Amino acid sequence: MTLCEVSVRSRLSTWMFLFLSLGIFLVLAPSASAQRQSQPPPPPPRADTPPPMADANEAQARIATDLAKKAAKERVASLKSDTDKLLKLSVELKQSVDKSDENVLSLDVIKKAEEIEKLARSVKEKMKGPS
Repeated sequence: MTLCEVSVRSRLSTWMFLFLSLGIFLVLAPSASAQRQSQPPPPPPRADTPPPMADANEAQARIATDLAKKAAKERVASLKSDTDKLLKLSVELKQSVDKSDENVLSLDVIKKAEEIEKLARSVKEKMKGPS
């Protein structure tokens, strides 16, 4: 067998493999597409039927969770605001006390101390969370 004969035989066997593969594909492809087309599409949801109870319960639970998250975020924002105000008042109180002498405390110092006390209690209650 010569080199030319080997080359022709390999080409011939390659072409035969391609035609055989193409034939198998053409035979099997219509049956596969027929199987996909035989399944009817799912019916669209009807507008007049109420949602199942499980979906309603899940929706209520989701709404309750979202409201709880929103309330927690608002509580944290309020805590941050109150603690910032508490810090500001504490600094002002210290400055006022530093300005006064050892025998006299001004009425302003006493009012700031009471305001700090009230705000501190409020922050403490908010930190405890909802009851």
